[in-house]
Amino acid sequence: MVVVIFIKTKSAAPTCRASSIFAAPQITCQKSPVKKMKILLLGGGGREHAFAWKISQSLHCSKLYIAPGNPGTAVLGENVPIDPENNAAVADFVLEKGIQMVVVGPEAPLVNGIWNYLKRYPSTAHVAVIGPSMQGAKLEGSKAYAKKFMRDFKIPTAGYREFFAARSELALNFLRKKATLPIVLKADGLAAGKGVVICQERDEAVTEMTEMLSGKFGGASRKVVVEEFLSGIEFSVFVLTDGDSYKILPVAKDYKRIGEGDTGPNTGGMGAVSPPPFLDAEMMKKVEERIVKPTIAGLKFRKIEYQGFIFLGLIKVGEDPFVIEYNVRMGDPETEVVLPRLKNDLVELFIAVNNRQLSNMKIEEDERAATTIILASGGYPGDYPKGKPIKGLDRVEDSIVFQAGTKSVDNQLVTSGGRVMAVTSLGKTFQEALAISNKNAKAIEFDGKYFRGDIGFDL
Repeated sequence: MVVVIFIKTKSAAPTCRASSIFAAPQITCQKSPVKKMKILLLGGGGREHAFAWKISQSLHCSKLYIAPGNPGTAVLGENVPIDPENNAAVADFVLEKGIQMVVVGPEAPLVNGIWNYLKRYPSTAHVAVIGPSMQGAKLEGSKAYAKKFMRDFKIPTAGYREFFAARSELALNFLRKKATLPIVLKADGLAAGKGVVICQERDEAVTEMTEMLSGKFGGASRKVVVEEFLSGIEFSVFVLTDGDSYKILPVAKDYKRIGEGDTGPNTGGMGAVSPPPFLDAEMMKKVEERIVKPTIAGLKFRKIEYQGFIFLGLIKVGEDPFVIEYNVRMGDPETEVVLPRLKNDLVELFIAVNNRQLSNMKIEEDERAATTIILASGGYPGDYPKGKPIKGLDRVEDSIVFQAGTKSVDNQLVTSGGRVMAVTSLGKTFQEALAISNKNAKAIEFDGKYFRGDIGFDL
């Protein structure tokens, strides 16, 4: 059984040490002297729980705050009731507590310009922000902007067109007469990972386009990108950059659809595997040469301030990689398998990013495979109930559970979101790790619990 022990140091900094399967991936410090700092982590989902788990192990972390956090992160640091999209509130807290580093988990604060806000004022300009500027965040905040960026810098991606709500008849005529099926429709703005629809029939595409341009995803779908459908197997590559150099982190593959066999509507993610066994050195060389390097070069050419993560959603078509999408932060649930395989001290990497010295660092990966399985509320990604008591966490063995859609009510952990928690395991093979995650996913109980038992089925 995995035992996680939390020890309070004299400075009240939470540090984490894990035994059993999570012993080997612990932090590996490199060249930076130990510089203690107060860190603010923005977000409150499973990704942020994984970040808190990793950051709290760092020799460089004297105090960790999480805004707003969740019951899982509360064990690793101090949750604070701040809206991460409220730039002024975040800045006030940074000043009040003497925060020296802000790590941005979700995309919305980045698109909302938290980097620009903190760098604008002399009182907070010195604070390290792990995340891009508002201009850099447009790579995720606008699908159309990202497609043009890829076109301009000759980065392989699917062909596309963009349409606006004000001229909806152009979009509908294109779908009725000219589009090659199947066709992909993408809301231009942020839609919580659910704004992508693959349409097999013209009538379906016309109906979906009408709903999207009419506000199905709010303002995010007032512009829609229509994209050529690419057939292949998807995977995720995570890049950490200081704006000059970059490092590639452990790669992963996630499973977006709700139903087994990859059926049903898209979700925020139902599970992940790292590393995908079909990726070899030759494919990763193509990814680096054709996608990673041109992306970093494009950001530098446009003088975009970018110190943080670039998440490349890729698809392997034949023997070539193509970009499906950019994200400007780590993925969820991929973070829950990437960070457990990262042996480096994460804050040490962040310090190198802030100092533009990332080229001096070496990424160290655990050789074992990691898997995670999402436990979801019944009805997700549609309507679902909340407040269902969660039991069985004490029966979990050889896994770590990252909480997402949970809250504590009268000392009882209950569900509060569609994706409730992620069950992560390590093993010599991904099959071994999946068997552990599946066993523990069954041990955890709440009314309406649903999880995919076939994560990794296509590997």
